[in-house]
Formats: sequence, structure tokens, C-alpha cells
Amino acid sequence: MNNKSQGTGFNIIKNDSTDGHGGYGVGAISLNNVSPVMIDTETREAFIDMGALHARSKIEKGIKMLTNRDEVPNGKTYWVVWVTVHRKQEGPYYHGLGTCELFIDSEARRGYKSMPEHVNNMDRSLKGRVIVNNMDEQSRLVLGEFLKNFNQEMWDNSAEELKNALLPEK
Repeated sequence: MNNKSQGTGFNIIKNDSTDGHGGYGVGAISLNNVSPVMIDTETREAFIDMGALHARSKIEKGIKMLTNRDEVPNGKTYWVVWVTVHRKQEGPYYHGLGTCELFIDSEARRGYKSMPEHVNNMDRSLKGRVIVNNMDEQSRLVLGEFLKNFNQEMWDNSAEELKNALLPEK
């Protein structure tokens, strides 16, 4: 499993420009504390790709996205996991997870993703929900090991619900 951050790490909350001043940007969603983790289901690798925030991950580049999965018959499944990081007194922690499928046929340069699913699960991650039940068990384990190895402190500070959803105790 590749757990290198490839030059970029998880975003941790910065100063919030919407801290009650009532000015420009109030009501806007800040993505400063969200990082996309990509999971390749065949190679069982996980890596951070900040380009996914704007549908420009290395997996999506050059791919025409379709709204019908059946139009991508030779696709390969990848997962985009919207990981939200927050900070509490003990330190930073993984706050929420929202998983979404990407189904890509690189050879045909075609792919499928559900934009509503991506938007909704990113929002759920921001709100601290843990949405991983749509993933296969192996991908959940890859994600759990990646997050744990990426930053043990954030893993240790995370809720038991999140840890058990990824790496259930046997």
C-alpha cells in the first residue's frame, strides 16, 4: 500500500474568514479542512489528490464523465473519500468521511460518477458523518491503514465509530 502523501497532506482548519463579521463569504462552505483520498481497488493503494476537489484528480484527467454507469462497460472502480479534519483540545482528528465511487475506463477515456453523491457525501463528511458502507471491505481496510499510518495522532484522536467502521476490532 502506498501511503505517501505525494507532497501534500491533510488540510487542517485555517483561520475562518466567516467568523461572524457578516461580510463577504458568509454562508459559504469552507473546504479548507477537507482532503480527498483516492483508493485504487486493484492495486490497493491510497493517496491524497487535492485535484479531486475540482474534479481534476490524476484519475479523472482526460476522462469524459458520463451520467450512466452502463455506458462505461470496462470500467475500473476507484474511491474518492472526502476526509474532513478538525481540531480539539487533544489535537487534530479525522472528523468525517464521505466515500464516492469513480468508475473509469482509461483506455476508452470514459468514466462515470454521480455528482449528487459526491456533493452530498462531501457535505456529510463536513458535518462529521462517517459514510463508508458503500465501499467494499478491502477498500475500507486500505483507507483505515492509510489514515492510521498517515498520522497516528489524528487516528488516535478520532471517534471510535470512525475507527471501527474502517478497522473493526476482531
